[in-house]
Amino acid sequence: MKYAVFAGTLTGLLVPAAAFAGGVAPTPAPAPAPIVAPVAPLGTDWTGAYGGIQLEYGDVQTDDTAPTVGDLDGDGALYGVFGGYRYDLGNVVVGAELDLNFADIALEDSGGAEIGTVESVHRLGGEVGYDAGPALFYGTAGVAQASAEIGGTDYDDTGFFYGAGIDYMLTDQVTVGAEVLQHEFDDFDGTGQDISGTSFGINAAFRF
Repeated sequence: MKYAVFAGTLTGLLVPAAAFAGGVAPTPAPAPAPIVAPVAPLGTDWTGAYGGIQLEYGDVQTDDTAPTVGDLDGDGALYGVFGGYRYDLGNVVVGAELDLNFADIALEDSGGAEIGTVESVHRLGGEVGYDAGPALFYGTAGVAQASAEIGGTDYDDTGFFYGAGIDYMLTDQVTVGAEVLQHEFDDFDGTGQDISGTSFGINAAFRF
């Protein structure tokens, strides 16, 4: 009986030792996967009113359909103020804007003689854009009203414009931007001049 107890005890001691010596170790339980909290995307809300100042370069050509004074062309500066309101729908931003601009664009004939001057260009249009966070890419179109002096007589007429731009939000209240616009006026105030003008502008605005 004593030998049986001794043999059983010896066997119990030797089996774990043999397993250890043979390199067989119990497999540890897998470590729990780390829990990573989802990161909320950084969004920008473009909703609200805004107003600012802008500076533009304009290039103008006319097509004299009468003919009266012949085709004219010129380039120069436009500068003024603007204001509007935008509503952010998520990825899409819609809005409307009014621009009031003085102009200093001399109109010259084919011989280089100054025949007239574009004196102002005002615009009222709608916008549809894509919200890319701090950047807003948009297209715009609407009505344009221009005044000009041609041959010593003042004229003004209404046409249309269209174009595209980008605004960038520097802070929650300050934005900067740039846009390119095309303007079209058919038979400008009965002069027989079809006027086409392209402008490139930069701007800065404050959001309310």
